[in-house]
Amino acid sequence: MTAAEWRAGISLSAIFGLRMLGLFLILPVFAVHAHTIPGGDDLTLVGVAIGAYGLTQAFLQIAFGAASDRFGRKPVIVFGLLVFLAGSVVAALATSIHLVIVGRVLQGAGAISAAVIALAADLTRDQHRTKIMAMIGASIGLVFALSMVAAPLLYAAVGMDGIFWLTAALALGAIFVVLWVVPDAPPVPRANGGRFVDVLRNGQLMRLNFGVFSLHLMQTAMWVLIPAALVAGGLPLAGHWKVYLPVVLLSFVVMVPALIVAERRGSIKLLFNASIVLLLMVQAGFYLFSHSVPAVGLWLVIFFVAFNVLEATQPSWISKIAPPDAKGTALGVYNTLQSAGLFMGGMLGGYVAQHFGAGAVYAACALVALVWLILAASMIPPPRRVEPAIQTG
Repeated sequence: MTAAEWRAGISLSAIFGLRMLGLFLILPVFAVHAHTIPGGDDLTLVGVAIGAYGLTQAFLQIAFGAASDRFGRKPVIVFGLLVFLAGSVVAALATSIHLVIVGRVLQGAGAISAAVIALAADLTRDQHRTKIMAMIGASIGLVFALSMVAAPLLYAAVGMDGIFWLTAALALGAIFVVLWVVPDAPPVPRANGGRFVDVLRNGQLMRLNFGVFSLHLMQTAMWVLIPAALVAGGLPLAGHWKVYLPVVLLSFVVMVPALIVAERRGSIKLLFNASIVLLLMVQAGFYLFSHSVPAVGLWLVIFFVAFNVLEATQPSWISKIAPPDAKGTALGVYNTLQSAGLFMGGMLGGYVAQHFGAGAVYAACALVALVWLILAASMIPPPRRVEPAIQTG
């Protein structure tokens, strides 16, 4: 990759990471903190406060992606980060669970994922795009693991309001990175009427959209059960980071070489389908053998290898086959389905686990993975192209 492509990949990964750190930090501690504020004893409201972010993301990803096609990537990203910053300030100043929910809704309203990924696609050539998407995906995974470790320590040091003020500061730092570190992209052709319909009618794009919905549905449905499985295996909640951190790091050690080899040999589709098969295997493993911490750790390593491969290849694939003047719109639809999968996975995972047991959750996830594999079998991989270096400002 060129120096500009490296700068684009590292800086855009940092933007994703800074923003996701602000979101992930509340997950391990907010349910406990909520009992200390008015309205926090209502578990439904606590759940809404945690999940409201994903819901507003799902509603606004398409709008932000389409806006980035029309007005440019950087202005839309900066606007979204300002909205996220405002939500963090509201949550930091909140004196009740209802105001925290308002803050979380505003945080989610800064739905910049599609615009960031579209900018990454604008700044990289086809032959290197999957590497950049892998860098962005790696930043999310590493930030998740870091959050599991840092959140309890930060909460003890600065409290929940301090964590929200930290998220505001991270958003401000991300704005600085967008304006002064991320390279300027080539001009984006203006989107025209009908492109949104074209995206929905494209069978290849919709298969990828179903894929990201399925992937994140499985992820959140599993996380309804995994903490309890670790506790049942003898590992207290405060020690769960001892599993999550090495699992995430080890998965990257396996995933990165696999992606590099697949890119060089033109076998991305084979790796893509193999990763879905791994997801099927993970669900079977959790169904049959998840009664000890080492077993849970093993299945999580395999899950995150597959998860990270699919997180890197799917947005790269979409950016290669989407209409050039509707790339942001296509990625907006993609990220909307991603957010919907996060929301539905948590809701359905909890319902199925409560009424039918943990085994039914894993069986349902296996069925979703099987349907995805059948759909993915008929996908046509994008042609391999070697492009000249992109000139950026």
